[in-house]
Parts: sequence; structure tokens; C-alpha cells
Amino acid sequence: MQHSPRFLALVSAAKARITELSVDEWASGPPPGAVLVDTREDHEWQAGHALSALHIGKGVLERDAEAALPSLDQPIVLYCGGGFRSALAAAALQDMGYRRVYSLAGGWKAWLARGLPTEGGP
Repeated sequence: MQHSPRFLALVSAAKARITELSVDEWASGPPPGAVLVDTREDHEWQAGHALSALHIGKGVLERDAEAALPSLDQPIVLYCGGGFRSALAAAALQDMGYRRVYSLAGGWKAWLARGLPTEGGP
């Protein structure tokens, strides 16, 4: 997908202030007690998602985070299609006071390429 320069600049700024976690790091052992959150759109989630992931789309994340993720100290690993939207989402959660937020580098594409477990879909 071709991304606009301003979007890429926004993502770059977010990535400079968040922590990314690779799929290899996740596969080797995620942070203890981590919750995996899929921030993709509903139709993307329904087409398949990471096993045991929680779905909170980026469009409603800030609105729904406190109810779904009540602890500001629980590790939260966010993913999207390729790691851009989840970086923006991670920055937003940090701005809301969450202290242990990660963006999964490469997102769903990297998850699938690594052969990590999935569920859902057709």
C-alpha cells in the first residue's frame, strides 16, 4: 500500500516515542501478563486474527480502552496490518497514561509470515 508522506511522518514521530516488539520477541515469550490487542477494522478482524487477541479497532480505542484495559501497568501489545496504525494507537495509549504499551513491528503481515497461531476467518 502506498502511504502519504504526512501519514508516514506521523507514524515516524509516534515510533520515535513508543516501543516496538518484533514477532520473534513475541514468539520467544511475550511480556508476562501481556494482552494482545488487534487494532484493525472490523472486517479485517473478521477475516482472521491472532489467537486469543482482543479486538479494539483504532477508531474506538481511546473511547473503549479504560473499560477493556483497566490496568495502566498491564503490558499491552497492539497490532494492525503492518505496524503503522498500531504505532499511532500505542502513542495514544501512552498519552492516556498506559505505561507498558508496545506496537508489534510488521503487524498482522509479520504474524502470518512467522506462522504464529490464528483464528477466525472464512
